[in-house]
Parts: sequence; C-alpha cells; structure tokens
Amino acid sequence: MLVKQVSVFLENKSGRLAEVSRVLGEKNIDISALSIADTTEYGILRMIVNKPEEAVEVLKENGFSVRTTDVIAICVKDKPGGLAEALSSLEKSGVGVEYMYAFLGNPVMGKAIVILRVEETEKAIEAMKNANVDIMPSADVYRL
Repeated sequence: MLVKQVSVFLENKSGRLAEVSRVLGEKNIDISALSIADTTEYGILRMIVNKPEEAVEVLKENGFSVRTTDVIAICVKDKPGGLAEALSSLEKSGVGVEYMYAFLGNPVMGKAIVILRVEETEKAIEAMKNANVDIMPSADVYRL
C-alpha cells in the first residue's frame, strides 16, 4: 500500500539535477513522478522511480545524500473537484497533508495519480479507504 519515495539532497549548483537523472538513466531506473523544493543554497528532489532500492544504492555510490520516505499514491477523477473529493476524507479525519505532487503524464485513463505525504499514514489510509478513494498498491505504481 505504501510507496517508497526517493529523496535526494542537492546543492543548488548547475548540473546536479542532470547528474541525478543521468546516473539513474544509466542503470535503467525510470523516474515517473518528481517534485523539487528548493532554497537559495540547496534543494530536495523527491521522486517515484521503478526501482527505489536500486536508485538509493546507485545515488549513494555517486556521492548523493539520499533516503526513502513512505508516501501514498492515490487515483483521483481527472476532472474539476476530483482531488477535493479525495482530500475531504483526510480533512474529516483530521489528517494533515505535509506535501503532495502529481505523476508525469496521465498513465491511468480518466484518472490522475497523486502522491501524498501525510502526518498520520495509517489513519489517512483508513479514512481514504472508507471514502472509497482508490489507493494504488506500490507494485502498480512502480510499473507505471
């Protein structure tokens, strides 16, 4: 149910992001979703990849500071208000969203895939299941 997100700490200097994507590409590791949060001196690249354990290993071997975080992948209706329907279950349960981002492209017909990092993972999963939110199994996410 939980998806392993790979987070990489990057100095804000030219070429670092290209280097990450090159290192992963050379090992046939596919990035299917990403988010970058930055300040003037550094950034955090958060990614969903097809082989998270291998990505961590190869990035560490190449000198990157990297870790994994458990996140939730949900499918929402790809229409106005589709995300609001899913997030309302979290609001009603008092679960806060730390951050979220969407998949690149639209791999599921008529659905958008959203990655969520929440304060209380198990409580969030239960609330979304009770609201019939489609939570994607990690194996399905890694295959996208």
